[in-house]
Amino acid sequence: MTKKERYQFVIDYFLAHAPNAETELIFDSPFQLLVAVILSAQCTDKRVNLTTPFIFEKYPDSKSLSKASFEELFPFIKSISYPNNKTKHLIGMAKMLEEKFNGEVPMTVEELVELPGVGRKTANVITSVVDQQPNMAVDTHVFRVSARIGLTTNATTPLAAEKQLIANFPKEYIHQAHHWLILHGRYVCTARNPKCSDCGLKSVCKFVRIRKKSDIQL
Repeated sequence: MTKKERYQFVIDYFLAHAPNAETELIFDSPFQLLVAVILSAQCTDKRVNLTTPFIFEKYPDSKSLSKASFEELFPFIKSISYPNNKTKHLIGMAKMLEEKFNGEVPMTVEELVELPGVGRKTANVITSVVDQQPNMAVDTHVFRVSARIGLTTNATTPLAAEKQLIANFPKEYIHQAHHWLILHGRYVCTARNPKCSDCGLKSVCKFVRIRKKSDIQL
C-alpha cells in the first residue's frame, strides 16, 4: 500500500465514522478556548472542563483576567497540573491580549506564540478550531497514532510529524484530522494496551502488522 492510499483509507474511514469530530474542551469564545487549551497541557480535558466554568464566570474576558492577581486566580486552578505556572501564564496572556491585541485573540500562529503559555501546538489548536486553518496540532496522541498507522515515517519530533501530516493530508481535512487522530489515540489506539481488535484501521496499520509478527515469533 502506498502512503497516498493509506492516507485516503484513513480519511474515508473517519469521514464515515467520525464526520463531526471536534475538541472535547467546552468553550463559548476564542478567549475561553485559549484559556482551556493552556490549562489542558499535561492534563485531561475532563479535568479542565470541570475547572473552567468557575474561571469563565469570574473572568469572562481578557480584560477581567488581566486584572486578576496570582492569589485570586490560583484557587481556581490548583486542581490542574502545574497550577503555579499556568496561573502566571493565564494572567500574562490576558495582559498581553489587552496591551498588544486590543483584547482579541489573534488568529496567526506567529502572533499566538508570543503569548505566555502558548507554544506551537496550542497556537495550531486555536487557529484550526476557531478559524479552520489548515494547521496540525501534534500532541502525544497524534504523534503516537500517526506513527503507528504509518502516516508518518521516522518523525522524531512533533514538528517533524506535523510537517509530514500537513504535506500528505489534503488541505481541506487538516483542521479536522487533528481531532480524528487525537480522539482515536484517546479511546482506541491508547499508549498502553491499544484496542487493535476493535480498530477500523487495522487493515492498513503498520503497528498491527508488527504486533502480529511478534506474536508469531513468540
